[in-house]
Amino acid sequence: MTDTGTARRIADRYVALRNEPDPEQRRRTVEELWTADGVHLLQPPEEIRERAAELGFAETVLEARGHDALERRVTSGYEQFVAGGEYAFRGQGEAIRVGDAVKFTWVLVRPGEDEVLGGGVEVLMLDGDGRITADYQFPGL
Repeated sequence: MTDTGTARRIADRYVALRNEPDPEQRRRTVEELWTADGVHLLQPPEEIRERAAELGFAETVLEARGHDALERRVTSGYEQFVAGGEYAFRGQGEAIRVGDAVKFTWVLVRPGEDEVLGGGVEVLMLDGDGRITADYQFPGL
């Protein structure tokens, strides 16, 4: 079953969270979107993967697990990219749901502009209540 309506709602909430200025609202949204033991797994940028390989690590995946770690991850991204007003996250293209998986693309833009400065693909695995159990992020468009 493919469900684009539910997928779009989840993708929109996810992207809105990345732009949320209120720390209390960010925390509430993290708790609403993810299960208590939900995990965010990030394929790090190439320079981090290269440095890890130099140190002898065969594979590098960054992980944030549980609401506290997820909140720190979201807050870090907000502070790094959005807080200064220079960038904003935006969903792009179609969001689709097949079974328990949702896939969508997000981009980083300057507010009010259309030029894509970066972005990535998100694949979310959901539990029976529609909350995220695993969030796989693949940056780099």
